[in-house]
Amino acid sequence: MRLQRHFQSFRCAGAARLWRRMAAAWLALGMAGAALAAEAPAVCVPVPAPASEAVQDTPAQAQDRGFLWRLEKDGHSSWLYGTMHVGKPAWMPPGEKVGAALRRSEVIALELDLSDPATLAVFTAPLDAAAVARILTPDRRRRLERQIAIACLPADALARLRPILQATTLAGLAVRHDGIFAEWGSEHFLGAYARRHARPIVALEDAQMQLKALAGDSEAEEGAQVDETLDELESGQARTLGAELATVWASSDWQKLSDYRRWCDCVKTATDERALQRLLDDRNPGLAEGIARLHGQGRGVFAAVGALHMVGPKGLPALLAARGFRVTRQVPAP
Repeated sequence: MRLQRHFQSFRCAGAARLWRRMAAAWLALGMAGAALAAEAPAVCVPVPAPASEAVQDTPAQAQDRGFLWRLEKDGHSSWLYGTMHVGKPAWMPPGEKVGAALRRSEVIALELDLSDPATLAVFTAPLDAAAVARILTPDRRRRLERQIAIACLPADALARLRPILQATTLAGLAVRHDGIFAEWGSEHFLGAYARRHARPIVALEDAQMQLKALAGDSEAEEGAQVDETLDELESGQARTLGAELATVWASSDWQKLSDYRRWCDCVKTATDERALQRLLDDRNPGLAEGIARLHGQGRGVFAAVGALHMVGPKGLPALLAARGFRVTRQVPAP
């Protein structure tokens, strides 16, 4: 199968760069998809059937995972859900509270609609060949090629992607060895749910904006982020810390998620702070505005956004409370 068929399918770092790489990889894999390789050699980790084949009625034993808030304003309710862009098949069927929120919602709002051809086109559009050559120095290209082989991808599987998307796709693939897959991220399951139950999907963001947040403002910045991601892959930190963050989500560990600055030991410099602001804080007001606007149309909205957007005084629950919503956490229980 070709790259474009798979493109619909995490930012770990040593010390000070952990946070930026986790957020960047979430964008590349969760929202841009994964360009995950088809036709992989037999030694690769088998990929489960896609989430679209598992959207059934909620099993009785399903457990609520992730983070869920009820939003109340103007006499009706919507829901805010903190997602994970990678996952395991066993994690996706919604439990009692998440399932009830989905059933009561009339609209599914995601950061991006992964089934939208226009979104796919943004993330698969190649850079100018000269720009790619400047960013992918011979050393970077050699290191990328080695990681592509380790990931059991065909040599040209990522060739159409710009350099930062190639690197962060590889970072996301590292957690496959822990049974965690981009094909089983929350957004894929929710998109399949929406289609099965005839719920419209509304994108809260623009694909170009997300790509800019990921790539940065210059070729030098994109190249530096490629280097950092390759460092993490080569050290094994991409896999270790990516799996840890996914487990935090699966266990709905709100305290640990909220305390990420301590355990990631990653926001130490002005550069780290700027990257954090660009990838989270700068995007949150627009996301809150989009959720409030949809709710204001009188429809119940299930707004699903990456869990790291929920944390702190600039997180979405706080921003929506400031907009007059009554915000009540449902999962985990307050």
